[in-house]
Amino acid sequence: MKWLVFSDSHGNVEYMRRALELEKPDRVLHLGDVVRDGTRLLALYPELRLEQVRGNCDHGDGGSPEERELFFGAHRVWMLHGHTYWVKSGTAMVAEEARTRGVEAVLFGHTHVPLCDRMGSLWIMNPGTVSGRPRATYGVMEERKGELWCRTAVIE
Repeated sequence: MKWLVFSDSHGNVEYMRRALELEKPDRVLHLGDVVRDGTRLLALYPELRLEQVRGNCDHGDGGSPEERELFFGAHRVWMLHGHTYWVKSGTAMVAEEARTRGVEAVLFGHTHVPLCDRMGSLWIMNPGTVSGRPRATYGVMEERKGELWCRTAVIE
């Protein structure tokens, strides 16, 4: 199983399309800023399994929640944009909440800086920005031998 994780697309669907063709995921997560880009991607790939949360630039998008918890197989994953946990000031607050919730991975965006780190049993991932400014990045979650694994990548 493979999930493709995007954030902060800010109007650029082309990089998301390229990553989708390259990775061929089972599901796509969009962490906000701008969720209508996820909807545009869904129009290009109607069979796509897409989950979205809204970010601080998604005013008026009442259809997407601010955060959500999902299961990646047996692994609980928390997805949010990150602005409500002040992630531009560091990951301590969001990591503490993730541990309180008992999730195995927290996925957030907002900073535009890719990050994939394991803190004990908790994966912390920020896919960066798929907008291409300054470069297009994304995240991938996979399961290997029952274990959750995360990575980030650059779209050339």
